Amino acid sequence: MTALSTFFKQVLRLWHAADLALIGQRRERRMRMLASLVLLLVGSFWGLFFTLRGEWGIVLMDLLMILCGVGVFILSLRNQVRLANLLLFGVIILVIVGTTLLMDPHTAAAPRATHLYLLPIAVAALMAFRDERLWLRYGVALFCLSLFIVLASSSWSPTSAYHLPDEVRVAGSWVQSVAAMLMLFALLHILQSDAAERSVLDRDLQTALREEQFVLHYQPQLNSAGRVIGAEVLIRWQHPQRGLVAPGEFIGHAEQTGLIIAIGQWVLDQAFTQLRAWKDDPQYRDISLAVNISQNQFRQASFVADMLKLIEEYGIDARRLELELTETMIVQDLEDLMCKMVELVEHGVRFSLDDFGTGFSSLSHLKRLPLSTLKIDRLFICDVLTDANSQAIVRTVIALAQGMGMSVIAEGVESDAQRQFLSTNGCLQFQGYLFSKPLPLPEFSAFVRRQND
Repeated sequence: MTALSTFFKQVLRLWHAADLALIGQRRERRMRMLASLVLLLVGSFWGLFFTLRGEWGIVLMDLLMILCGVGVFILSLRNQVRLANLLLFGVIILVIVGTTLLMDPHTAAAPRATHLYLLPIAVAALMAFRDERLWLRYGVALFCLSLFIVLASSSWSPTSAYHLPDEVRVAGSWVQSVAAMLMLFALLHILQSDAAERSVLDRDLQTALREEQFVLHYQPQLNSAGRVIGAEVLIRWQHPQRGLVAPGEFIGHAEQTGLIIAIGQWVLDQAFTQLRAWKDDPQYRDISLAVNISQNQFRQASFVADMLKLIEEYGIDARRLELELTETMIVQDLEDLMCKMVELVEHGVRFSLDDFGTGFSSLSHLKRLPLSTLKIDRLFICDVLTDANSQAIVRTVIALAQGMGMSVIAEGVESDAQRQFLSTNGCLQFQGYLFSKPLPLPEFSAFVRRQND
């Protein structure tokens, strides 16, 4: 019983940690999927009702709601957030406008009420498109408000064939007004709470920087002989109340607020400090450190100068430093990216492309950049033994890297069978839980001594 109780406690603790790491994304995903279910149920109910009455114009609108519900659900499962939101809001706005014009005309006895739903939809758009460009975020909301003004100021209707009788609409206008206002209140409350959470997180991150609450963990990178040749530097937040916080809980917010630049600079300072400490130690001096560089950080005009200053100040061998870029960075500001990379490579700094195969880079981009390493994403490694497509992709990446004179390292290696498959196909560098999880510095140092002695 004790073992079973411990197991369930561990499961609950892991679930809680995972939920915290993705709380914002999961909440929005649940809201989208709930909205898709509501559209599906409402569309099915009224579609059947109006089919029996033979009012086919309304049936087509209900069919659109059903198809939208299915589409949003599928897109949410595939994590295609933007497409799901565009489809959801597009159809909802169309249905509200169509229902208002066809079924809810303004009369002396009963004013329009369906168009009131455009107010909470406008607020919901601000939340759903929060991380999109300003023209999309505010454009959808302003479009809803513009439609609300037009419908509220007009009694025009294209046809009277579907008008509901006034006696029905009098009671309906009260119900719809109350429902729309309750929705508006609930969404405003969520928006305010979300803003408060972000404000608290912003304040806590600034405190973390000031009080140096961040710590680095090191995930070993090994060669085919089992020797540690490097490590990926991974940041953690040692929060005074919440304990060790994973980067997924704060890196996204830091990117949006610009704090990622200061955090990234702190990580680089710590990495240089560690490389300097290992410089004169025969056991560690050949170990390199891979540091993830954010897009905002790399875009800084002074990035190259700051890096060269750190190299000179700490007196390290720049070849021991590897900066990890993502594919998203490659397709944006390619010329600036290439110029900065070339200058740093001339001083010995190496570059790797992280999560290769999951982004949007093309081979034409790849051949122009002075990369030294391609990293195969764990997405392909996890099912490389069972999925023929993953096997083909992994073999192709390995061959591509070798053909272009680059090394290749596989992330997320969790079984000896995966390691054996990779070795057989020419990948001779590995990173993953088969060897070690990310470790605090003392544990990483002990791991290196065990593996390299």
